[in-house]
Amino acid sequence: MTFSLVRITRPDLMDPDAFARACGLHPDLVRRLVTLGLLEAAVDASGRMWLPRSQLAVVGRIQRLRAALPVNYAALGLVIDLLDRIAELEAALRRRPAEPPDAAAGRTAHRPQPLAPRPPGDDAYRTWG
Repeated sequence: MTFSLVRITRPDLMDPDAFARACGLHPDLVRRLVTLGLLEAAVDASGRMWLPRSQLAVVGRIQRLRAALPVNYAALGLVIDLLDRIAELEAALRRRPAEPPDAAAGRTAHRPQPLAPRPPGDDAYRTWG
């Protein structure tokens, strides 16, 4: 039986302590963000948590939103989900081909009818005095 003398790690994955050092957070806060579902992490066969380097950008977004909005980390999950949904809807709207205004209104555009002239002797608007 042989054992490796060198620990092999994937360069795109970081343990929580290295991840915390890279983004300037406390390791407990990184674990809490994973628990809240704000960060994605993988667990290996031995039970160790690994975070992809791509999550560093997510931490930056979380820090910017936390500084700008007076909400806790749990509420930030909802804010991030809503912002992502808005971005998806705006992207879908940009991909949609331009339609004429009548077609965009469901092909049954309502056209206002011209006002009919008042018949002579119509005193509905006459003041009584």
